Amino acid sequence: MLDMSGRRLLLVAALVILTFGSVAYAQRIFVGGGRGAASRPRFATAADFDGSFIYCRGFFRSVRREPSGSGWGTDYPGADNNFSIRLAELTRVPVKWEPDRQPVHVVVRLSDPLLFNCPVLVMEDVGTIGFSEDEVVNLRNYLLKGGFLWVDDFWGTPAWDWWSREFSRVLPPGEFPIADIPISHPIMHSVYDVKEFLQVANIGFWRRSGGQTSERGPDSDQVHYRGVEDSRGRLIVLMTHNTDVSDAWEREGDNEDFFDLFSPRGYAIGVNIIVYALTR
Repeated sequence: MLDMSGRRLLLVAALVILTFGSVAYAQRIFVGGGRGAASRPRFATAADFDGSFIYCRGFFRSVRREPSGSGWGTDYPGADNNFSIRLAELTRVPVKWEPDRQPVHVVVRLSDPLLFNCPVLVMEDVGTIGFSEDEVVNLRNYLLKGGFLWVDDFWGTPAWDWWSREFSRVLPPGEFPIADIPISHPIMHSVYDVKEFLQVANIGFWRRSGGQTSERGPDSDQVHYRGVEDSRGRLIVLMTHNTDVSDAWEREGDNEDFFDLFSPRGYAIGVNIIVYALTR
């Protein structure tokens, strides 16, 4: 782990890189949500996996609606693309590239055996999820065989209650309890020294509300970073509730004030999580 002076230097470098763009690689940071739509997922194939890092997004069926959410495709594909570029710039993680030097990122069905090629799986708007039995079994096996799941961008008590009830089918809480993660946990310090749990609102809400960050008012003003450990005490699931860390990546080029407030800290959290998951 870097010492404090090393972390400060990296944070300064991050600000320079994020401000002036990806000059060295000539990659494109998506603005305004990216180039595609959730109706056109790029599903994973066996040929995608060669040992390099690929951002894997979990595909699931939504069985209820949440305001401002769009199911599995929330923040897709801008967050996936932009984070992969910044991960390559800020770490030595070997990200896989397309021929046009954009990063490879894929969507994976939760019942697909290819899930086991993903060291990290990311899902958003999980307060709308409905698992099939095949998905329950495959996701459980994935986690217990060394996979890591990060769920982000779900807000308020109804979304939490729905997600925790559905997820209890994957990892029963009697054996795998969900617990709050302290800011001192190694996942918050694997590269950058994160000192507070960041609350990010989606940029539309942030603009409309005059800079507020709690999308459900009093019901979401408390940010929760919660997780599940395996039998060896390794964190295998991270749940960032009442925050939208991914929007700090997806919308980094949309608004200078939004960038200054959220993007460097959002990337620091994301980098910490990925490095922790890859090295534990």
